[in-house]
Amino acid sequence: MKIAAIAAMARNRVIGKNNQLPWHLPEDMEHFKKLTQGATVLMGRKTYESLPPRFRPLPNRKNIVISNNPEKLDLGTEVQVWSSLRDPLTKWQGQSGEDTLWIIGGAKVYAETVSFWDEIYLTVVFGEFEGDAFFPEIGPEFELVDETPGKECVFQRFQRVASGRVL
Repeated sequence: MKIAAIAAMARNRVIGKNNQLPWHLPEDMEHFKKLTQGATVLMGRKTYESLPPRFRPLPNRKNIVISNNPEKLDLGTEVQVWSSLRDPLTKWQGQSGEDTLWIIGGAKVYAETVSFWDEIYLTVVFGEFEGDAFFPEIGPEFELVDETPGKECVFQRFQRVASGRVL
């Protein structure tokens, strides 16, 4: 099983402002949908709440939401709610197979899960934006292995090259 982060960020690492994306890029939304459809996505509560109501939960995906107060959330039976990031991540790592667990945000979830990632799928949006949420720095344990230009962005894929993944 693989754990991968997927995000869109501006050149200045901004990924959000006031719990919303600061841009509208249909090509990035298509990219996200294509990669995550049929898979499991893990996100923080604020990211889940930022989704348009018609996309809650994200369709054709298994949704996992992390919340400090899971008992206060009523997300229905289609969403798994966990109070700890470590529990679903270590459970996922212990399984075999070709499936991917997609880490889809927000900033706190990205920062706290980076040591678990095998890959990063990053959309770099041209330009700089104001924001209050940022994607973490990508360290030397990851190597850029693919880059595809888009109209208003570039799609990048990084793979972990150095050991150090948390088990």
